[in-house]
Amino acid sequence: MQLIIAEKPKQAEKLAAPYPSVKRDGYIEIKPCDRFPAGAKLAYAVGHLCELQEPAHYDAKWKRWNYDHLPIIPERFDYRLSRGKSKAFQVIKKLLNERTTTSIIIASDAEREGEAIVRLILRLANNAKPIQRLWISSLTPQAVDHGFANLLDGKETENLFHEAMSRACADWLIGMNASRAYTTLLKKKGIADVFSLGRVQTPTLSLIVEREKQIENFRPETFFEVEADFTRYKGKYINIKKQTKITERSLAETIVARTTGTGIVAAVDKTEQVEKPPFWFSLSLLQTEASRRFGLGAKETLDIAQKLYIRGWISYPRTDSSFVSKDEASQFPTILKRLLKQPEYTELTDIVTNNITNNKRYVNSAKVSDHYAIIPTEEAGAVAKLTGRDAQVYDLIVRRFLAAFAPDARSEKTEIVTEREQDRFITKGSRSLELGFKKVLKVEAKEQELPALEIGQQVPIKSAKLLEKQTEPPKRYTEGTLILGMKTAGKVLENELQAIMKEIEGLGTEATRAGIIDGLKRREYIQVKKKELHPTAKGRILIEAVSGSILASPEMTAKWESRLDQIGKGEASAAQFVDQAKKLSQHLVQDAKTRVEQLEVDPTQVPAKRARGATNRPVGICPVCQAELLDRGKFYGCSAYQKNNCGFTLPKMILGARLTQTELKKLLANGKTKPLDMKKNGRTFQAMLYLEQNQLKFEFVKGEA
Repeated sequence: MQLIIAEKPKQAEKLAAPYPSVKRDGYIEIKPCDRFPAGAKLAYAVGHLCELQEPAHYDAKWKRWNYDHLPIIPERFDYRLSRGKSKAFQVIKKLLNERTTTSIIIASDAEREGEAIVRLILRLANNAKPIQRLWISSLTPQAVDHGFANLLDGKETENLFHEAMSRACADWLIGMNASRAYTTLLKKKGIADVFSLGRVQTPTLSLIVEREKQIENFRPETFFEVEADFTRYKGKYINIKKQTKITERSLAETIVARTTGTGIVAAVDKTEQVEKPPFWFSLSLLQTEASRRFGLGAKETLDIAQKLYIRGWISYPRTDSSFVSKDEASQFPTILKRLLKQPEYTELTDIVTNNITNNKRYVNSAKVSDHYAIIPTEEAGAVAKLTGRDAQVYDLIVRRFLAAFAPDARSEKTEIVTEREQDRFITKGSRSLELGFKKVLKVEAKEQELPALEIGQQVPIKSAKLLEKQTEPPKRYTEGTLILGMKTAGKVLENELQAIMKEIEGLGTEATRAGIIDGLKRREYIQVKKKELHPTAKGRILIEAVSGSILASPEMTAKWESRLDQIGKGEASAAQFVDQAKKLSQHLVQDAKTRVEQLEVDPTQVPAKRARGATNRPVGICPVCQAELLDRGKFYGCSAYQKNNCGFTLPKMILGARLTQTELKKLLANGKTKPLDMKKNGRTFQAMLYLEQNQLKFEFVKGEA
């Protein structure tokens, strides 16, 4: 019998849906059927069951944030069960060790993180049974059954696990070392706050801060334009290079003064322009469009897309591709038929008629890596069943898909040049010839009809006026434009096609960028004001401290992403990558000291934060250095921590027992507390606390041990 391991309970339900099954405690039992003649058991994680151990696991001195104890570089990396995830793990482990279980099917999301979630569970459970991999891009019954019929050998996707582990270990090394280094060093400068740094997070913050500096340093320049009113249309003065901008007011005033009488139509150029439907959504393009259209945050868009995927209505959302392969294209007739039955899209039946099965703009297997574009599936549900933001995002995906089957949009562009002696004026107009796909997307054509004119025709000049304008600063990032900024590592690309077709070394991945932006907000590095991202004083101080270092370099981080991608493809060594991360961590710790020592900073810009419940009031005398012991919220800590590095602390909660200030005073004065009610591994007992060489110890009440 096979044991199938999914990533989440709802995903497991979708995987079991095509087969006869019954729910058990913590798993689903698939009854014997054509696909599983002996039946199968389908267990599930609840996201990440395993996480990297904390620094103190490797060395007790690493529990404290002390610059002198850096760098933190373990010889190996260990994992532990995440808090509250034991039950799910025990269910999987029990099923894994059953004699009837002959092999394992990894059925988590078909990408790097999904691979890591299950393989870490298997590693912690000491699995030795053969592994296969379910690799699908949608959760429709057809896709699920096709996937189980075409399982991959587990070795084919093992490199993705190595990529995920390399990424996790490197991020852990840099995050732990850089965060502790800059936090402790900035504390000596009077800033009592925690600074979290990361391989992707910090250069992303740098993009936002640098953009803010560009805006602050921007000095607007005044320029002028001259607009002539030719009664039936208006035109702007152009120089020999067809530019409308005039830098000198006196010249503009002279042109205005002489623009009187009659003008002559010197040229009438009409050209037909063809605009093709847009590419289908990758995750970053979807996040960008949802931000532009609805003001949605990147994470909110991803969360909605994930819900739609779990429903089976759209394909896997964490994709970097805007194309599909020929296999997916074979489902187009079914998907179209299903969508066009919905009242919201029925009116489009006569326009979405193009056959694009062999159109490489959309169907291009070479441009599909792990997953294809975000499109509706053959199980796509009715948009009317959704509300609010969910309906908006789903409608966006559906219409983008349908637009590809519609004709190109055609318009006529008209350009008129009118002369008045030595001066020339340009007028531009546009009219729609065929809306095409724009009707599907509900895009209104910009119409600017111009009168019918002939070359040589005289036109009366009604008036002329001087327009005074100013150059504008760069725009702040929104979450949508920041997603694209991360994808291109801050490089400005000309158009959407370039962003899609080019192999780009970016910051983070399609799956992680939304989380990075959300983390910047949670850590109070940035604020959202009217959809724009503004750096806080805390964020600016951090970037000022790391400015010029590798930590602030989008290009360096982008190269790391490229190397990680190579590990996932089996083209680079995971061990070498982690070794490089260890060396970099050591360098960052040393570099931080030099940078912060040279930093001039006003500590009042970042108000000190008090831990929840902390009074910072004296509660006793530190037994180590005789300084005051203070209430720090979740623990009692020595007040001389910063002055002489005294790290004496006592937790307020020990195995379910609360160390109150009354009991703390007994402990410090008499060396022992009263018997306290404690609990471990489901067993309750009583024990007294005492100090031995300034370490907290237990003394069991007689009969309790």
